[in-house]
Amino acid sequence: MVLFAKCKRSAKRILSNILPYIENKLKLRVSREKTSVSYIGRIKFLGYGFYPSKTGIKARVHSKTVAKMKVRIREITSRSNALGYEILKRKLKDFVTGWVNYFKLADMKMILTNTDRWLRRRIRMYIWKRWKKVKTRYKMLRKLGFDHNNARKYSCTRKGYWHIAKSQILSCTITDNRLRKAGYTFFLDYYKTVVA
Repeated sequence: MVLFAKCKRSAKRILSNILPYIENKLKLRVSREKTSVSYIGRIKFLGYGFYPSKTGIKARVHSKTVAKMKVRIREITSRSNALGYEILKRKLKDFVTGWVNYFKLADMKMILTNTDRWLRRRIRMYIWKRWKKVKTRYKMLRKLGFDHNNARKYSCTRKGYWHIAKSQILSCTITDNRLRKAGYTFFLDYYKTVVA
């Protein structure tokens, strides 16, 4: 349970009054180690954080929760994964939909916009890694619209996977819309469907 007060003194008064009620009247045990009076910006509760606004207290996704989410995305989209595309899509969809459904009460459009940009780069990196051979890269770049000279030039690049994933080579071929049409699920797209 989280209780909000306008000032520290009020918060301490609420705490001193509610503890006896919870323990004596409701017969519940209160963990003293986890019970404290703290500034709103430092609170982490069930993965949520909070901040004051003109319209009252609002929920956000705590920064530690976002960091954990990115660790999980890295695991799913790791270049070393031997997952096929369909398994990758399914794992991403399961994680994204579950995560958004849990945190849908939070104000998180900006976080999801930035996360999706990063996620798409990871997917492009994953795809580029799967096109390991020069021959395959050339074939796929041609299929996605590059002319012969550019497809030949880019398919032979020696730049790293993460670097290429942000380059014009892939952003112009493996576009955001192509990823969506291929069946990849993104945070903000799904978030808009559950808060509409």
